[in-house]
Amino acid sequence: MTVHGLKRKFVAVGSLFLTTQIWAADHRVQGILVEVSPATHSIVVSCDAVPGYMEPMVMPFTVRGNSNLKNLAPGMSVSFEMVGEKNEAFAEHLQVLRASNHESEPTEASRLTFLHRALDPAAEAKIIKIGQLVPDFALTDQTQQTTRLSQFRGKVVALTFTYSRCPNPNYCFRLSNNLSMLKRRFRGNSERNLMLITIVIDPDQDRGKALEKYADTWRADPAAWRFLTGGLPEVQEVAERFGMNFWSDEGFLTHTFHTVVIDRNGDLAANMEGNQFTAQQLGDLVESVLRRPMQTR
Repeated sequence: MTVHGLKRKFVAVGSLFLTTQIWAADHRVQGILVEVSPATHSIVVSCDAVPGYMEPMVMPFTVRGNSNLKNLAPGMSVSFEMVGEKNEAFAEHLQVLRASNHESEPTEASRLTFLHRALDPAAEAKIIKIGQLVPDFALTDQTQQTTRLSQFRGKVVALTFTYSRCPNPNYCFRLSNNLSMLKRRFRGNSERNLMLITIVIDPDQDRGKALEKYADTWRADPAAWRFLTGGLPEVQEVAERFGMNFWSDEGFLTHTFHTVVIDRNGDLAANMEGNQFTAQQLGDLVESVLRRPMQTR
């Protein structure tokens, strides 16, 4: 669905919002981009709550100013001034927010990623860009069966990375819980159009029965949610395609955070870095991608 289509969907919500709020002052809003339309200079955003002003909601905005929307992509975190005029919402002074987390592990992971790419200039070129076809890969799932990404062509895929011994609940647990919330949100008919994938990055510990047990803790039905792993080189190769890196550190892993959405055509729709977005925002993004029709190549 286009931005215009989403505008029609949210016109009732937006009109109610605009007529029930007082627009005496502008408000700084943050959120996750759901749709971007450079041609119409408009966006749809899954907005964070503004305390004392509005609850979290998905809203369309016309972007005013000199922002170059061609550099924006779904899944990016943005901040802007929300202005309402004549029953229409505008976004001004739009800024992209880089993933930030001042806890020790993400900070160390960012430093190691910088060093890795400085020492290996080809690493950056390996990262798949938004809109590019995601190369096929094969890993082993929790039932010991080989799973290929290409099996799910025609479905939307939501994918993240984790390992079972991750000690911080804000890291791997949070990213896996986001997928669990997607499973709940899209159960039923929509679930047939969505596949969840968790790539486990510690194959020495999380394979065989251990992988099966880990998947069971999330009540992951392989028909809807695959936990995948393989040899360390194969796992690293897949991770690097999405700009995800990890390093062994005294029995634990230092790693970056990435959650990926792949559309029905197998193209990369979004690559969300960090862990600051909510499960609701990830779901809003996935819902938008689910509306996109599969294209014939």
